[in-house]
Order: sequence, then C-alpha cells, then structure tokens
Amino acid sequence: MKRYGNLYDTIISLDNLRLADNRARRRKCHTYGVKLHDRNREENLQQLHEQLKSGTYRTSAYSTFTIHEPKERLIFRLPYFPDRIVHHAVMNILEPIWVATFTADTYSCIKGRGIQAAADRVRKTIDRDKPGCAYCLKIDVKKFYPSINHAILKNIVRRRIKDTRLLRLLDEIIDSAEGLPIGNYLSQYLANLMLTYFDHWIKEQKRVKYYFRYADDIVILHHDKKYLRELLAEIEDYLTTRLKLSVKGNKQIFPVAKDRSDRHGRGIDFLGFVFYHSETRLRKRIKQNLCRKVAKFAKRKKPVSEAEFKQTVAPWWGWAKHSDSQYLINKLNKKSPYEIKFGH
Repeated sequence: MKRYGNLYDTIISLDNLRLADNRARRRKCHTYGVKLHDRNREENLQQLHEQLKSGTYRTSAYSTFTIHEPKERLIFRLPYFPDRIVHHAVMNILEPIWVATFTADTYSCIKGRGIQAAADRVRKTIDRDKPGCAYCLKIDVKKFYPSINHAILKNIVRRRIKDTRLLRLLDEIIDSAEGLPIGNYLSQYLANLMLTYFDHWIKEQKRVKYYFRYADDIVILHHDKKYLRELLAEIEDYLTTRLKLSVKGNKQIFPVAKDRSDRHGRGIDFLGFVFYHSETRLRKRIKQNLCRKVAKFAKRKKPVSEAEFKQTVAPWWGWAKHSDSQYLINKLNKKSPYEIKFGH
C-alpha cells in the first residue's frame, strides 16, 4: 500500500490555511472564537504558518462539557484559532488519502455516506436476502474513544504517511489528551482509521458478506447462528490482542424478527432505527423525543412560527420519513401547530 511523503509544506501553506479557515467557520460565523479570530485574521494565519513551519505549534488547552443525548459523553473543545484551523488544514490534504483506505462498509464521518446511507444499505440487504439475514451479531467497543491506544494508532497512521514533519504534528495532536477527545474534528477520522484494518480483516480474510460499521457500532448478518458465535470469539481476540480494545458487555446474537409483533426474534436497533425483515421502525427514544417536541409546541401560549417549528423538529422528521411511521406522523399532525407532510 502506498505511503505518502512531502505533504507538510502543502498543509502549512497560507493558501491551505485560508481554505481551512473558510471550511472551519461554516455555520459558526457568529461564534465568539470566529469573531475574535477575524479581528486579526490574516495576521493570525501568518503567525500560525510560522509556528507550523518552525515546529513550535502545540495543541491548546481543552475545555470540556457533558452532553446527555443520545447518551452521556464528555465532549472536548479546542479554540477556533489556532487548533480547529490546523485540524481542517490537515484534513484538507489527508482526507482523500485516508478515505481511500476505508472499506465501503464504514459510514461515520465520511462525505457521501453517513447515517442514512448506512440505514439504506441495511434495509436493501435485508430485502434482498432475508434468509441470509436470519441472525444478527451486534456489538460495540467499550469506551471506544477514551480507550484508543496512542502507540497503536500512531503505527496505523504510519501505514500511509511517511512525512516526518507531518508525523510529528499528528503525534503531538494525538498525545494532547487521553484516548481520542470526542469533539475534535480530527478525532473522528483517526477513530475510523483505528478500525479500518479491522474492517479489511473482516471483509478480506474472514469473508464476511453483510457487515456494517458506524463509528464503533457494528452489525453483522448471517444465516448461521453458530457461525456468528465463532466469529464473535475471533473478533474479541482481534480487538484485544491487536488494538487493545474490548467488546462491550451488551454484545448480542439473535434471530431477526419478521416485524415488531413477531415474538420469535427481535429487530436490529441500529442508527436510530429498528430493522425487521418486513419493516423499519423508529428507535423508541427517537420516537419519544419527537412526540415531546411536538407536544411542547402544541402547549405553548405564544404561537410558534412555521419556520421555527420545522427547523426544530426536522431531525426527528428526517428519521420518521425514512421509516414505516405513517401512522405516527398522521397522529402527530393532529396535534401539531403545523402539518409536515410525510415523505417531504
């Protein structure tokens, strides 16, 4: 596999730093960090260029905050300048190199893929081969981001990159926090990279046909339950011995149900959907959140504008229109201040 050198000068060039600045500020132009940077924008970029050129750039101190949806996570945040600009400058050049390494079966943080592309692929796979999707193995990695081993990740980075100055910069960013800090722009690509050779092992050596990965959430479909049990043991051994990661205790192997009334199996809870052989439903929590949002608007004394209503509920409606939720949407439309047509 080709290893790339002579990338650093392109990454730290003023043209690339300006491009990184433009990309990093998308949908963030009114934030304090961007406004502060814009007071001396060109001077800041020149200063950053000199720091990167001399090798004196160091990652800034992180601030942290906790989110509780979809589950509790500690999120790390870096200043807009210089750090977020640096991350975008790196990925402007490395993204096509790393994405070319990823298999077609991983979907998180990759342009043109994402949650809906993965969900569509799962749905089409089941519709095309229901006997081959009789059983599901569902796993995720225990504390994936905080557990990533820096030495192993650095070795994986070096499989494609040989530019020593760039490697020093990447090493410094990797070592700036324990594991990989959730919230960093660069972290999402490094996390994908951490598992990409595991993906290749699954597809090319184990010859697994129906494999789907979104971040560290993994679904494998097969007609033989015994095969999935044996594969699970091999997966656990691979992750432990090669990557120093472990499978979370909620690992499951189960028959995939025909629909939600089928008591001889269950649905595949993945990506906010629950997939059955003959239908796709919303995950319970997503459905509840949508219902609560609509109910909250319906109870407001001051009428909400149609634009605000649609903007607020849009993420949940997006899930709903890609699932078998016609009844739910019809029911909610009776209570909603504004109707949103199914499928639009």
